[in-house]
Amino acid sequence: MANVRDLKKDINYVLGDIIEAVYVWEYANTDKDTKKSEAIIDEAIETFDELIAKINVKNVEDKKAHFKAINQELEDRGRKLIEKINKL
Repeated sequence: MANVRDLKKDINYVLGDIIEAVYVWEYANTDKDTKKSEAIIDEAIETFDELIAKINVKNVEDKKAHFKAINQELEDRGRKLIEKINKL
């Protein structure tokens, strides 16, 4: 990982793409109920807020391990959200 700025950009891009995919699904499936898709968007926004809050924690002993864990959490939660989109 290069730096904190890149990690923040990754979080923004990944979760933004997931939200965009949900909007595309909603647009393509106007006849279906959107409660589940709206829940996915809410979860993506919540994930974004939580990960950014973790990045902004200042009193961390091992910063490299801390940011690596945040990056791994982004990957894990992003995959779960993508799986939910695929199940719609």
